[in-house]
Amino acid sequence: MLVVSMMMTTTTLADSVRRIVHPDGSVEFTNVRGSQERKASTRSEVVYRYQDQNGVVSFSGERPEAASYDVIRFHCFACNPSSTVNWLTTPLYRSPYQQEIRAAAREHDVDPALVRAVIHAESAFNPKALSPKGAQGLMQLMPGTARDLEVGNAMDAGENIRGGVQYLAWMLKRFDDDVTLATAAYNAGPGAVERYGGIPPYAETQAYVERVGILHRRYGGF
Repeated sequence: MLVVSMMMTTTTLADSVRRIVHPDGSVEFTNVRGSQERKASTRSEVVYRYQDQNGVVSFSGERPEAASYDVIRFHCFACNPSSTVNWLTTPLYRSPYQQEIRAAAREHDVDPALVRAVIHAESAFNPKALSPKGAQGLMQLMPGTARDLEVGNAMDAGENIRGGVQYLAWMLKRFDDDVTLATAAYNAGPGAVERYGGIPPYAETQAYVERVGILHRRYGGF
C-alpha cells in the first residue's frame, strides 16, 4: 500500500520510505518493498509530508488539518475518469485568489469563471500541488511551459495564475475561442487536439473537458 499515515522519526523514515524516479521522470515515495512495489508505483493518490507538534516527520494519504505540509504527489483533480465527485454539487472555491484571478483574466481577456474552473479542475485550489510528471501549482504548469511564460516561481500563486491564464489565452486564440477545444488543449496539448480534429480520444481528457465545462457554468453564476 502506498505510504499512508506513517508516524516515525526522521531516521526511521529514511530507512522506510524510498524515493523512486521512474523512466517518465515521475517520482514515487513508497514504503513498499519487493513484489508489491510495481503495483504501488501505479497508484495515483496524493501523499502529504508534514511535521506534527513534536517535530516528527510524517506521511499521510489524508490532508493534514492542523499542520503545514508539502504535497509529494498530486494528479489532476478532474482527470480521473472514475472519480466519484459529483461535479454538479461539489463545493466551489469562491473566495481564494480573487485579486490574482481578476487581474490575470483582465490582462489576457479570459473569462475569470473559466480561470477558476481550470484551477479547480487542475489542483482543487491547492497552491502546493505537484504532479508526478512535474506540473506545479494552482494551474499545474510544466517547468518548460513556465519558462516559456517567463514564470520565475511556479509555486507562487500569483505568478502561477498569471502564467496559466496566459497559456489558456493562447489556447483560446489558437482554437478560435472554442472553450471546449482550448481546455482539451490545456490538458492534452494543442498538437493532440489538432491531430484528432477535436477532443482527443483519451478518457482523461474527455473527463477533464466535461468537468471543466460544468465548473465553468457553475462559476459563471458567481
